Amino acid sequence: MYILFEGIDTCGKSTQIELVSQKLDSVVITKEPGGTEFGKEAREILLKDSLSSKRAELLLFLADRAEHYEQIIKNNQDKTIISDRGFLSGIGYALANGDFEFDYLVELNRFALEDNFPDLIILFLIDIDTLRERTSQKSLDGIELRGLEYLLSVQHHMRESLKKLDIPYLLIDATDSIDKISNKIIEELQLNTCSNTRRC
Repeated sequence: MYILFEGIDTCGKSTQIELVSQKLDSVVITKEPGGTEFGKEAREILLKDSLSSKRAELLLFLADRAEHYEQIIKNNQDKTIISDRGFLSGIGYALANGDFEFDYLVELNRFALEDNFPDLIILFLIDIDTLRERTSQKSLDGIELRGLEYLLSVQHHMRESLKKLDIPYLLIDATDSIDKISNKIIEELQLNTCSNTRRC
């Protein structure tokens, strides 16, 4: 089972990935970008926000996604794979940057993923007040420095994109308690596992 944990910075994805993974068997934890050696280099470039071309930024994300699929996803299909971000983030950031069509972005990502989209997407949603509070407590990378409105625009595009994709998803209120969120995710994963294996 291939699962994406999606959401903008400070939404709590990493905390939940750590908690949820402790309750699962045969789990592989990865991330985009950064889950491969190439991904680590790509991540450095992307977080510096040093590219002047948004097309170049999109293509770098796609190159990382294709390499990540080849190295990580394809080789662990017998396990539960949890990825901290994936193609939904790629689409969200591209749409927030403007000048891209949704259907075109889906096809580019379909190519990068060899037609293998995730089995489940968990999207964390955060409000501007919580986002402002959390970002004020950390050093910001180049993408975060684009501003709160930009990040919320990315979140909006991710949520709207989910409605158009034929992929099961779960929306999480990132302002809920850590335990409440964790329990909700585990319940959803159990339901999806039952549905996929028909063992329940």
